[in-house]
Amino acid sequence: MAKPNKKGPSRTVDIFCTKCKAQLFKYRKGGKGALVKCFKERIVEDYTKVPCTCPGCGQLFARDTLVRGTPAFKMVGGKVTFK
Repeated sequence: MAKPNKKGPSRTVDIFCTKCKAQLFKYRKGGKGALVKCFKERIVEDYTKVPCTCPGCGQLFARDTLVRGTPAFKMVGGKVTFK
């Protein structure tokens, strides 16, 4: 399978915790669909202290995994929103 584009899209979105509304990431997202995964190389700013854990409420919002051979965070359904 093909690896994701290194440069990635230019549009950035802010990702928030659904429970406490704390900001988690600023991410370069492509497409119009739901947020299923975040490639680590596309994260512009990371506001979390512990990976995959919300800094506000301590909720686990993602799992650390490999997608197409590239490190990524696989989002748990309903735990994050983005604008």
